[in-house]
Amino acid sequence: MGKLNKYAKFAWFVLGFNILVVLWGAYVRATGAGAGCGSHWPSCNGEVVPQAPELETMIEFLHRLTSGAALLLVLALLIWFLRAFPKGHPARLGAVLTSVFIILEALVGAMLVLNEWVAGDVSIGRVVSQGIHLLNTFLLLASLALTAFWAGGGERLRLKGQGWLAWGLGLGAVLMLALGVSGAITALGDTLFKVDSLAEGLAADFHPESHFLVRLRVWHPILAIITALYTAFVSLLAAMFYPSPPVKRLTTGLIILLLVQLAAGLVNLLLLAPVAMQIVHLLLADLVWINYVWLAASLLSLPAVAAQPASEDTPLAGLQRESDPIELL
Repeated sequence: MGKLNKYAKFAWFVLGFNILVVLWGAYVRATGAGAGCGSHWPSCNGEVVPQAPELETMIEFLHRLTSGAALLLVLALLIWFLRAFPKGHPARLGAVLTSVFIILEALVGAMLVLNEWVAGDVSIGRVVSQGIHLLNTFLLLASLALTAFWAGGGERLRLKGQGWLAWGLGLGAVLMLALGVSGAITALGDTLFKVDSLAEGLAADFHPESHFLVRLRVWHPILAIITALYTAFVSLLAAMFYPSPPVKRLTTGLIILLLVQLAAGLVNLLLLAPVAMQIVHLLLADLVWINYVWLAASLLSLPAVAAQPASEDTPLAGLQRESDPIELL
């Protein structure tokens, strides 16, 4: 098992910290505490540090503090990596992309607050911005995962000549991003339009006079099943053609996470989306996405070869790279 260097260790730490910030942000949304600081940003109710704050204010203020810390960590990562790695090294690109996405993350958060698209707001602006927020969050986590991969010695991606592999993995990424956006919108609907029973919720989902957020909820589990089946299929197919131990382990990990995620989604539905299950569901979604990014990076950093069934004589059979993400765990 490869040993993490200091650059990869820091990148993994920043990734883990950002996951915690994302989960706390979901808690803010699920508890309706997004208006805890009023329509003020970056101040909280017009104060740098709120005086005698209520619980909702403390929840939102803590989210702002951790988000600020995440921004500083990413900027430190950028400065360090630009100094430590030579021009053209992919880790520098990863650090730059991470910095761009975390700045966009802060701007989207500010937009939500300043437009008062928080708490009980059901406007189309909030729905659209919620989807954009999730999309940017996933791109942020992906850039951090790739930065850690490259900082640990992983090679740059080779898209040219990969044929079906690049297209197949790309479509899987698009489906996962679409699923994440639909999940964010569904979670918003669960928060704003609570029901007392599963039967009541299902009836509301198909009622023509229900709010569009409620009627959209039915599409998320359908998209989840389609995405899970497709990504599992393309990952297993890739593992068959490129049977390196890291690829096999990442594929196995992805399949397990997909199954657990689908089970968690069912539990979330049956329990009427309690806050704790919403957080667990989002955590699993983040882990599925990061695992898929690692798998794609491991596959697309291999030399492009003609796809053929694996055999003992296949040049890639048994191939193992020390820089694969699974080897850095």
